[in-house]
Amino acid sequence: MDLVAVSFRIGVDIGGTFTDVSIVDSAGRVHASKSLSLPADPAQGVIKALHQAAGQLGTTLPYLLSHTSLFVHGSTIATNTLLERTGAVVGLLGTEGFRDTIEIRRGWRDNPWDHRTPWPDPVVPRHRRLSVIERIDVDGNPVVPLDAASVLRALERLLAFGVESVAVCLLHSYRNPEHENRCRDIIARHAPHVWLTLSSELAPIAGEYERASTAVINAYVAPRVVPYLEGLEQQLRAFGLRKLLVVQSNGGVASVPQIARRPAAMLLSGPAAAAGALAHYQHDADNHDLISLEVGGTSCDVMMMRDGEIGMTDLLDIDRLRAAVPSVEIMTVSAGGGSIATVDEGGLLSVGPRGAGSHPGPVCYERGGVQPTVTDAQLLLGRLRPGAYGGGAIALNRWLAEEAIRKHVAEPLRLQPVEAAAGIIRLAEQTMLHAVENVSIEKGLDPRRFTLVAGGGAGALHAASIARLAGCQNVFVPRLAGILCAFGMCNTDIRYDLQRSVPIALEQQHGPYLTQIGDALIGEAAAMLEGEGFGPDGRRFVTQWNIRYAGQQSAIPVAVDRGEPVAVIGQRFEAEHQRLFGHTQPDGQHQVVSIKVSGFGALDRGPTRYHATRTARVGKPDDRREIWVDPDRDWREVPVFIGASLAPRVLIDGPAIVEEATTTILVGARDRLRVTMAGNYIIELQ
Repeated sequence: MDLVAVSFRIGVDIGGTFTDVSIVDSAGRVHASKSLSLPADPAQGVIKALHQAAGQLGTTLPYLLSHTSLFVHGSTIATNTLLERTGAVVGLLGTEGFRDTIEIRRGWRDNPWDHRTPWPDPVVPRHRRLSVIERIDVDGNPVVPLDAASVLRALERLLAFGVESVAVCLLHSYRNPEHENRCRDIIARHAPHVWLTLSSELAPIAGEYERASTAVINAYVAPRVVPYLEGLEQQLRAFGLRKLLVVQSNGGVASVPQIARRPAAMLLSGPAAAAGALAHYQHDADNHDLISLEVGGTSCDVMMMRDGEIGMTDLLDIDRLRAAVPSVEIMTVSAGGGSIATVDEGGLLSVGPRGAGSHPGPVCYERGGVQPTVTDAQLLLGRLRPGAYGGGAIALNRWLAEEAIRKHVAEPLRLQPVEAAAGIIRLAEQTMLHAVENVSIEKGLDPRRFTLVAGGGAGALHAASIARLAGCQNVFVPRLAGILCAFGMCNTDIRYDLQRSVPIALEQQHGPYLTQIGDALIGEAAAMLEGEGFGPDGRRFVTQWNIRYAGQQSAIPVAVDRGEPVAVIGQRFEAEHQRLFGHTQPDGQHQVVSIKVSGFGALDRGPTRYHATRTARVGKPDDRREIWVDPDRDWREVPVFIGASLAPRVLIDGPAIVEEATTTILVGARDRLRVTMAGNYIIELQ
């Protein structure tokens, strides 16, 4: 390609198995690259993946990065640090008598009938949770002055325990942060080397447990996440990059200095970037109601877009630990290509939650794997082609896959290997189906309105079956499905979310006061965006009021326009409550719990088109091979098409296989595939 006067947008997504790179040049051509992840040294894995991508473009990494206008990175380092419990040694300072908040938790359970499963150990054990003498009441008035000596005594004990990071969460600090600020000053003066998190800065919301849990999670991951990001940015700058941006859990991006202040915002970094891809593809899919099904190597992530807006939540659960972090609402289940299939002593087949990861990976990777996985099952059923994938990064061995399934699944269940493989696929797809139902039916939304978007390297092998079971309209498969999140990173904006608790009745006389708080938050968000170089024309703001009936615990977010009558806002809340729960309280009093403002800085994206050369071939297959279609049709010889050779408007009747650079598409026996004008695919379910 001609590299003269070219600029690039780059997205890099580190997954459990592959590191995906999406490069969009100034002409809008998209270049995809995949390489195996390096969990032991993720920064080196990024550099390695970028070297490979630059080589595929026929250039060098210094040239590529010095001509890059946008570089966005998504990583699960914060999530993995929390899940694997490899974070910092953390201490917690709380109000006297309230140091056990994070262990008492809330009274809820995901399954109300499960009283036996123990809670995970708190991030901070009790001996490192210490009290300070102070008290602020619910209105923000100091009742007991902060005793500086008690702070010093607690700090000395924490330092003796080898604490690296300290979280401070004092009662009602969301209303008045004065005491937390004084704690910060004392700690900074006597222990400047310690990482410090204040709950009033990170999550200024009512709810002591959520605030304390968020603060300790942030303190736990910060010493691992921040040095990684700062070190990676330094390495990339050495190659000529000007600025590194990082995907946040809210689907937007932020600079490294901003993320360094609140690294807990990275808990869903990576999967959340699919929001940018959905926003881009909704027009080609001809539907603003989308459900993404991204099936990678280790998990399946499901996300919902309704009327062009991504589903959001302000509370995130990671390994049953709660964080008050504005996040894209993602349902994650252990049903990826590397999910391991096992048979227990009672003869029960299970798929997941354990996965094979990138090392050793599925048995068919020839890297020493022993336990069969979903990928091995797809290979045995003929849906995946044996041989090299990912530019030679891996090679799939069908014989190894068959032997693993025979030994570990088929023989214990007294089945043939093909029957066992089909059972593995069915079980994995049931898990994926439950995730789709969780973001649609359980939210009061009819899946028949939605198009299922297949993402990840394996999503297009399962999407048609799951869409049919869920009742979705059809399936949309991006040509770049295998790098969905990396591509989404090239199509996102800077985003900052600010929130303030204001427990007050939703009444007309309080309207000006609530508007004033919203305006103040908009001012803060504008200042943050101004610091990133966005003037008034390049930024926008969305305001939400979190409203509930008096006496309820949970609130519902309601979008609000400035100056809108309170009565109209109340009606919108009633309609949303009816949709979610099937009822309203005709005489119930509405209460505003908090106000949230999201500030967006619009990044220059430019056009996008796929770079592959396509000929005007009208559905002529490139190959044929035997695959197991379904229980009714068993094995059939089906046509196999190379995706890059299919022109727009081509129609293909199933059963068929379409092989793309980053994914393989299975077209069911009763389905029809259509190539869109943008070169993507729609599977019409019959």
